[in-house]
Amino acid sequence: MTKIIKVLGTGCPKCKTMTQVVTEVVSNNNIDATIEKVEDIMEIMKFNVLTTPALVIDDVITIKGRVPSKEELLKLLS
Repeated sequence: MTKIIKVLGTGCPKCKTMTQVVTEVVSNNNIDATIEKVEDIMEIMKFNVLTTPALVIDDVITIKGRVPSKEELLKLLS
């Protein structure tokens, strides 16, 4: 089943880093996933997130306000 991954962030350096980490982990591990970058503040507010970046996997907020390590992200996606 394809995972839907959303990276919530307005374009700050941490948000860009999180997007890069997510893309690398998904690509390097052949994970079936769709990655979506959400930069619209109104869309971000719908998730009740006040700190970015945030990571949403299949509509569940998994990380807020920091960039996960590749190992941590791989565990979340497994």
